[in-house]
Amino acid sequence: MTPDSGAAADSLPGAPSTRRHTAATGSRSRRTLGDGCAALGRALTKPLAPLPGPVPARTALPLPHAAGALLLPREAQRSRAANARTGKGPSAASGPGAGRPLRPRRPARRPNRPGGGRGTPAFVTKARRAWDRPLTAYYLILGGSLLLTVLGLVMVFSASQIEALQSGLSSTYFFRKQLIAAMVGAVLLTLAARMPIRLHRALAYPLLAVSVVMMGLVQVPGMGHAVNGNRNWLYLGGPFQLQPSEFAKLALVLWGADLLARKRSRRLLNQWKHMLVPLVPVGLLVLGLIMLGGDMGTAIILAAILFGLLWLAGAPTRLFAGVMGVAAVIGALLIMTSPNRMARLGCIGATDPGANDQCWQAVHGIYALASGGWFGSGLGASVEKWGQLPEPHTDFIFAVTGEELGLAGTLSVLALFAALGYAGIRVAGRTEEPFVRYAAGGVTTWITAQAVVNIGAVLGLLPIAGVPLPLFSYGGSALLPTMFAIGLLIAFARSDPAARAALAMRQPALRQRLQRRLAGVRSNTMRRRADRRPSGER
Repeated sequence: MTPDSGAAADSLPGAPSTRRHTAATGSRSRRTLGDGCAALGRALTKPLAPLPGPVPARTALPLPHAAGALLLPREAQRSRAANARTGKGPSAASGPGAGRPLRPRRPARRPNRPGGGRGTPAFVTKARRAWDRPLTAYYLILGGSLLLTVLGLVMVFSASQIEALQSGLSSTYFFRKQLIAAMVGAVLLTLAARMPIRLHRALAYPLLAVSVVMMGLVQVPGMGHAVNGNRNWLYLGGPFQLQPSEFAKLALVLWGADLLARKRSRRLLNQWKHMLVPLVPVGLLVLGLIMLGGDMGTAIILAAILFGLLWLAGAPTRLFAGVMGVAAVIGALLIMTSPNRMARLGCIGATDPGANDQCWQAVHGIYALASGGWFGSGLGASVEKWGQLPEPHTDFIFAVTGEELGLAGTLSVLALFAALGYAGIRVAGRTEEPFVRYAAGGVTTWITAQAVVNIGAVLGLLPIAGVPLPLFSYGGSALLPTMFAIGLLIAFARSDPAARAALAMRQPALRQRLQRRLAGVRSNTMRRRADRRPSGER
């Protein structure tokens, strides 16, 4: 401020009073600020009484509540807050809601790990992810069926040598026939896996008609042939013969699935008559033709397929129970009217062959399994196949497997069948197309039911029904339709949209990998040719 401006200010009226008021206000502000600083200093330097109870390890020296609340570590603040909530401790007497017990704070949750939950090991998470991939069912069906077929060929070769030599044949006679059937079955499996679904449906009616006609021809004298008391074989000339009832299983699956899918599209399955007719009458016709030949084991498998189709179609519980009750009554009558079947029923759990050796096969099957131990006696080292165990390469090949490969071998076979069953159920459960659901469920019921009946008979838990172990026992008539059915499951597993996308992504990578390997082989060949000396050079 200049002197002129100060003189001008002094000349104004009321100027001295204004200066005095300003000076007084500044003096009061300075005194207030000084008093506050002095009070804060005294509060900071004032000694404090020790806190009751133990002090946390990370807690610093306590400060007054007003000044030290913001400076305490996090554990001390939590301790004071807990004391205030529970009404105990030094901080319980102040604050809102003092003395009122509150609900304790829940511990913080750890974030869930993707795909495994809290605390799940890494390998379990990886296994779950691999199990949930779109191609899991595809690889389970393909790998399981391939392993069962290869292991079955090995066991047929081992179990059939003595039987062939006793019959005056070459030791590899049955193995060579089974190998030819497996090669033809591989072609059928590939065709079925590559066929479109509409072609599968188109095969249903012709295959059923051909099967019914061939089963009728079995009953014609001179054309049908009886084996072990069952007349269900047709001679094809030379050493080849055919069992039409095995193809009837495949025909019933395809025809029943197509029939139910058509009725579902028209919304007719809500009525009992449309669900039962014509599925049950045609099924009874096929069962009747089979029972004319006396083959009750195959009839049981066909009945299981029929029940599986009804279950998948959503049959009401009362209807399903009624059909099963009628089937049980008919089966009981058929067993009671046959002395041979009654004798087989009495061999369940037998430990002695009996007076007339009626339980000889069942007992020696148990002997074979019991003598195998954990890891068996080795391939080809079975004792029971040397004339003691009847049908060692067909119905009781599982017993020879247990004797030569032990418990490890039998559990491996069971695991492969379990994998096939799970994969079939997964394909049937994930598809949106009715025909695929019914056909996949029918094939799965067929294979698993036949495996259960065969293995249960060998273990002495079920009566001997005379059905082969799928993909494992000797018999081309049983192997060919079963491998075609496996091809159906593979085609259904590939038809899933997610599986198609995964296969489409893997094909270019596989093609590039093969091209790299071929390029490497070509470069190595060219390098060897370049390094090779001419013929005239030494």
